[in-house]
Amino acid sequence: MRNVAILLFDEAEELDFVGPLEVFAAASELHAETPFAVYTVAEHTRAIRAHNGLRVLPEYDFSTCPSPDILIISGGYGARSVMHNAAVVEWVQARAQQAEQVLGICTGAFILASAGLLDGLEVTTHHELLDHLEEIAPKATVGQHKRVIDGGKILTSGGISPGIDLSLHVVSKLLGEAHAQRTARYIGYPWLVEPLV
Repeated sequence: MRNVAILLFDEAEELDFVGPLEVFAAASELHAETPFAVYTVAEHTRAIRAHNGLRVLPEYDFSTCPSPDILIISGGYGARSVMHNAAVVEWVQARAQQAEQVLGICTGAFILASAGLLDGLEVTTHHELLDHLEEIAPKATVGQHKRVIDGGKILTSGGISPGIDLSLHVVSKLLGEAHAQRTARYIGYPWLVEPLV
């Protein structure tokens, strides 16, 4: 079983964390061996207020979070301030070293950039913020007009539905494309399987 930790913070975009959560939870539910344990984590266990007003109580804080095998960094407007939060950036740096896969959903890439995890990689983010990612990650190559980029350990996506595509891609990498397709059908999602870097 792989631990899947989803980082939350105030002003995170709801579907940037709920979409991947649904993919990994459904993929686990549909598999006989329950391959994923999915949970949320934030700097504190108080409720976070997501961008559109949804209040979510994280399951863990940084001190109690089980070590993730898959680390998912949510995006959203709040990423622009969280990328300057030293406690969050240091936690991401430490957990990313141990994780098998690290996913930056949309502007979650900004937090990964602050943690120095994008250097030397081709990466992406929301199409309206590619120039900003170039500014904050000058040692990375920002892929234009790409929904999903697989950099090996570090993977990034270009927005809300690309974040779901990215999550299905990781399921495919770990459990096979047939199981990822089954998961996509189960959640009623038209998965866009594209050639990936």
